[in-house]
Amino acid sequence: MGGAKRLPAGPGSGRVVSVEFVRVRLTDPRVDPLLTDLRREYDARYGDGDSVLDAPAEAFDPPAGCFVVLLEEGRTVAGGGIRRLDAGTCEVKRMWTSPDYRRRGLASAMLAELESVARELGYATVRLETGPAQPEALALYRRLGYREIGNYGQYENATGFERRLAGEDA
Repeated sequence: MGGAKRLPAGPGSGRVVSVEFVRVRLTDPRVDPLLTDLRREYDARYGDGDSVLDAPAEAFDPPAGCFVVLLEEGRTVAGGGIRRLDAGTCEVKRMWTSPDYRRRGLASAMLAELESVARELGYATVRLETGPAQPEALALYRRLGYREIGNYGQYENATGFERRLAGEDA
């Protein structure tokens, strides 16, 4: 799984660029831009960028978890991870796309890659949550067929989503 893929450079650009999905540990330096910008964005939207620390780094380590960065010419432009919730369910965390690279389909591509990893690791269900100050994320998950399940985590105003993977190319 993973590897190089060709995606549009941006809306209306007509260009196609090569990007690469790379599995890394959360402590890999290529994750730093993601965590730094995610913290800044959470501070701006919620006033609490510390929520990027709500799961320990080792929760994303194999064999139960994984973290993936999307690189364009060596630059981290998107990323996300999965961690185990129970034997059949994993959770997507830290999903992010650089503001300079949004509206190019990278978030959809990243989520598809994370779903592929989840299948590979034997999970049947993917769960995730997002907050009310992220309407673009709410719209993305709904558009991609994730079912709203209400709040399931520690964030009081978050909306939880779930998608069954069993039977989908499994």
